[in-house]
Amino acid sequence: MARVLHIEDDPKNRLLVRKLLAAAHHEVIDAATGLEGVRLASTEEPDLVLVDIDVPDLDGYEVILRLRGMPGLAGVPLVVITAEGDRQTSLAVGADGFIGKPIDASRFPRTVERFLRGHREKEDRGTGEVLLRQRSHKIVERLERKVVELSEADARLEEMARLRREFLQNVSHELATPMTPVVGYLRLLLAEELGPLTPLQRKCLDSVQASTQRLRVLVDTLLDVSSLESRRMHFYVREYDFVDIAAKAVEEARAVFEERDVRIVQEPAPAGLMARGDPDKLKRAMVHVLDNAAKFSPRGAEIAVAVRRGGSEAHGWLALAVADDGPGVDRSHKERILEPFYQVDGSPTRSHGGVGLGLAFARHVCEAMDGAVEIESPPQEEIGGRVLRGTLVRLRVARQPSMHS
Repeated sequence: MARVLHIEDDPKNRLLVRKLLAAAHHEVIDAATGLEGVRLASTEEPDLVLVDIDVPDLDGYEVILRLRGMPGLAGVPLVVITAEGDRQTSLAVGADGFIGKPIDASRFPRTVERFLRGHREKEDRGTGEVLLRQRSHKIVERLERKVVELSEADARLEEMARLRREFLQNVSHELATPMTPVVGYLRLLLAEELGPLTPLQRKCLDSVQASTQRLRVLVDTLLDVSSLESRRMHFYVREYDFVDIAAKAVEEARAVFEERDVRIVQEPAPAGLMARGDPDKLKRAMVHVLDNAAKFSPRGAEIAVAVRRGGSEAHGWLALAVADDGPGVDRSHKERILEPFYQVDGSPTRSHGGVGLGLAFARHVCEAMDGAVEIESPPQEEIGGRVLRGTLVRLRVARQPSMHS
């Protein structure tokens, strides 16, 4: 029994060849495109390859040229099987034989057996060299067209990216403008400067203020991400206490913990971890990470938080480690969740809120401060005496980054 790779885009032809060769006790592996055929040829170790000329992406001649250059296929017969191909061109590019379509079902299995036993068709060397040169010119012309197409596609993508950045900036500013009077009037109402409030009115206004605050955070994040993507974000560099910033971030995120009925467990933090950078943006990055942990934790769960440090004061780093007990992150999503707008479940019916900007913002801030956002799932590090089962996000920055104010 031989293993035959059949590269053919027509499912009816694939089925016919499979039936004919299976009846002759051969195993058939199918590929519907040229690229898929090349991949299977390198992994499946076929004893013979049948290639149709008219297949998607690479055509049959290009597939033969590619297969003939693979060391693992030395001695493996490569046979063109097509209705419109040219026998001499097929032999010139490296094929060992040519079978025309429509297939003669009575003779086909015997023809395949002949190639498996060592039969090879011979090319006219002079004619073959001319045909090979002609085919090479056509391949070069095709590659040139593809390069032009890719260049044009790249230009279109860059234009779309520019329009997206402008759209983000415009939408963010349009949302921020009406937010200013809303926040101002809410402050006046809650301070009872416009008259006393009943308990029910205060409860309603507190709810409006909480929702307004979340909307304000989202607008600020949209502005920040659009600024980062356009490389126009300004960082204010000054000295700060990393532990103090982490404590303020935890306090700011406490309302989310209470809303989700999540308990926070904190390790005692060391004192005097002074650093340089932009503490305001760092705090917001920490809040995003904490908010994300609360969002994906089940009700009643724990979130463990700790401050970490490493290296010397001049060349060391500081980190906030946040571990949750949520569902975790699959390996295939670990890098993608740090991209703007990417969410593992992006459907409108998802159970978690947000628009996928928090971790992207945190990553940009950390990288600007010569650090990174690192993700472990499940966590390998014990925090606050717990090793939780979900995800650990480590937000790390340099104590003395190379950034300039």
